[in-house]
Amino acid sequence: METGRWEHFPHQADIGVRGIGSSKGEAFEQAALALTGVITDPQILNPSEKVEITCEAPDDELLLADWLNELVYEMAIQKLLFGRFEVRLAGHRLEGQAWGEKIDVARHQPAVEVKGATLTCLRVGQDAGGAWVAQCVVDV
Repeated sequence: METGRWEHFPHQADIGVRGIGSSKGEAFEQAALALTGVITDPQILNPSEKVEITCEAPDDELLLADWLNELVYEMAIQKLLFGRFEVRLAGHRLEGQAWGEKIDVARHQPAVEVKGATLTCLRVGQDAGGAWVAQCVVDV
């Protein structure tokens, strides 16, 4: 089973983010990398500053949207770009860490500003091969 990757998918004026992993938590981590990938190349980041994030929702889909929106909030407030993530799930509660660095416009060359995760194309589940997929469209 191919796991541990992220990708984007087109959606009119916005962009879809998709995380794929061997576990639901890994899919959430990869979706977060896809979120960063909308802004800049995650591989150029030096993830040295850690931020703790906790959220809870009534289902997996809303939990994914909450997770991504918490990351967007932290990026805006702390002026960070995140390049590494760790997610622990217990039911519909997420405890996670995001590691990032301060935004350097000259070095990171941000492409767009992500305004937030939406409920459009929101999905968390396993595909036919058993891999977990976590996706939604983000407003840019």
